[in-house]
Amino acid sequence: MSLSELECFLRPDVRFLTLSGHVGFDSLPEQLVNKRLARGFGFNILCVGETGIGKSTLMNTLFNTVFETEESSHFEGCVRLRPRTYDLQECGVRLRLTIVDAVGFGDQVAKDYRPIVDYVDAQFESYLQEELKLQRCLQDYRDTRVHACLYFITPTGHSLKSMDLVTMKKLDSKVNLIPVIAKADTLTRSELPKFKSRIMSELDQNGVRIYHFPTDDEAVAETNACMNALRPFAVVGATDLILVGSQLVRARLYPWGAVLVDNECHCDLAPLREMLIRVNMEDLREQTHGRHYELYRRQRLEQLGLRDTVVVLDSQPGAAADEARRREFLGEMRRKEKEMRQMFALRARETELEVKEKERELNDRFEELKRILQEERRKVEEKRRQLEEDINTFNRRRAAFEALQAMEAQTMQAAIVQPSPRRDRDRSRDRDRDQDQDRRN
Repeated sequence: MSLSELECFLRPDVRFLTLSGHVGFDSLPEQLVNKRLARGFGFNILCVGETGIGKSTLMNTLFNTVFETEESSHFEGCVRLRPRTYDLQECGVRLRLTIVDAVGFGDQVAKDYRPIVDYVDAQFESYLQEELKLQRCLQDYRDTRVHACLYFITPTGHSLKSMDLVTMKKLDSKVNLIPVIAKADTLTRSELPKFKSRIMSELDQNGVRIYHFPTDDEAVAETNACMNALRPFAVVGATDLILVGSQLVRARLYPWGAVLVDNECHCDLAPLREMLIRVNMEDLREQTHGRHYELYRRQRLEQLGLRDTVVVLDSQPGAAADEARRREFLGEMRRKEKEMRQMFALRARETELEVKEKERELNDRFEELKRILQEERRKVEEKRRQLEEDINTFNRRRAAFEALQAMEAQTMQAAIVQPSPRRDRDRSRDRDRDQDQDRRN
């Protein structure tokens, strides 16, 4: 029995025909490949981790290139997302790679994951708005949805930080979460397996769902099953080439030896690149669209009041069915109104607390400025009184000096105008002598 006859026997409802000649629809996969090659591919990676953990170095190592980037400071005021897009080409296949770096994550006292979640939701919302347009062109649309999130874990060797658990819990339903242990060369061979086991145990206990490499495809089932056992991947990034033996390899050189980043005995960089890029890149894209985006799309459409059509049974005819749907809709609206009121009250309380805090700071500042003003005014008044006293003293001294000068002038003038008594006596004696002389004569 031939294969076609066996299939007809097993599936009698399906008609199988034997072609008498070559038709050509076997070239359909080739047509799809040619169209996809002409259009190119896109892949978006979100890197979340503390500043200086090695995110940029790992990206350069994964794609064997040096991306243009700028160093981030440890003194960022808030968490901000910095996307950078690069056009790569390998063997005629074009890839538009977007690397999104969470700048400032983990550097603030009040650690905040909301900017990262908001960025992921914003990309979903942008795609949804394009999808809801009357005239849409999704083939030419530049998809910015995050396909993979590499979460960099600090190699403490003990356990995950509470901030890591909270952030990954918020992201696991929105992105394909892949945790990696950064700078794994700081851990010993005995510490690394224990640290991996402790991380996976804590993720399971807290209900954090990380990306599971698919094992339903027989071609990659065995490989992905082995790679799932390596999670979280312990990676080391390096772009420097050193001479080991007779060949140049990428490695990190230390006084005690070298860490070969492409050697699976030294770190898990090669398995990570194999799973992320060579085997499961398309699955990551499909999971993003078919799972995470569809979940976001359903929630958003439900918020807008849209629901799937419900088949009404005969036992519930038209009017009763409409009344039931109306009651359900009203109940849903009341529930959402209650949630919005609670959210509004919560935000109002938070705003009120912020306003009170700002008012207290302004009052303290006002009192401080008022105290400084009073102190300056007291100093000015004291200087003004001192100046007035100096002016009065000067005026008194000037008046006394002027009076003294006037008295001296009067004395000199009186001395010039008034005759001297001795001179008068001399004149009287001369006059009497002249008179006696005249008598004698």
